[in-house]
Amino acid sequence: MAVAAGSLEMRSVTKRYRVDGKPLIALDDVSLAVAPGEFVVIVGASGCGKSTLLRLFAGLDADHDGIILHDGAAVAGPSLQRGLVFQEPRLFPWLSVERNVLAALRNSGLDKVARHEAVASHIALVGLQGFERAYPHQLSGGMAQRAAIARGLVNRPDVLLLDEPLGALDALTRAHLQDELQRIWARERTTMVLVTHDVDEAVYLGDRVVVMSPQPGRIREIFPVTLPRPRDRADEALLRLRAHVLQTLAGTSRPRGLALNRAA
Repeated sequence: MAVAAGSLEMRSVTKRYRVDGKPLIALDDVSLAVAPGEFVVIVGASGCGKSTLLRLFAGLDADHDGIILHDGAAVAGPSLQRGLVFQEPRLFPWLSVERNVLAALRNSGLDKVARHEAVASHIALVGLQGFERAYPHQLSGGMAQRAAIARGLVNRPDVLLLDEPLGALDALTRAHLQDELQRIWARERTTMVLVTHDVDEAVYLGDRVVVMSPQPGRIREIFPVTLPRPRDRADEALLRLRAHVLQTLAGTSRPRGLALNRAA
């Protein structure tokens, strides 16, 4: 049976490291399915394995037990169909915004005209028109992350993986880019998997919030977020969900039978 573009799945994945000669289990028997076009947010304390999970989905590490699938096919390495954005923009300092985004199309197979059209449309998508020829040192932190997101999307990947891309920004810029990220997702409907330690960000952006527990990294609970978009940060239902996620992170139990939507 055909699998729709943009699906991701982990089946019983375990990832081990050795630290100072001792074994460390970063992920322990993790299973997670992400539907095409879904916005899934993974939240947890430092050391819970959330970034490791994202790296495995990206195909950056093949040394693991279990199965990882993208559109039903085994993930064997990095792919242009899985874009990746890190906490730091990681722009080439010697290239302009335009040429940084263009660099991601090096192996795309597009001709010159198509490449430049794709770059222009994605710079517009993230709201950086007028800054095409600016260099990274001339950009604010938020603008640099916009450029990184444009670079991650320019190949039109099925999936965009985001590893705490807003974590280093000030509160106002972070809130603004959360809105922008939600707008981009609503327009493009690219499958997105976001890793964050910020519970407010998780419940504001996600269709589902995956809460992980550390040492070893396991999925503790998954919260569906059924509130309509665009969301109001002050919505009482959203604030209740935030409290439940925080309780779970702190090791307390969610009250039995409590609904997590506007009808609660």
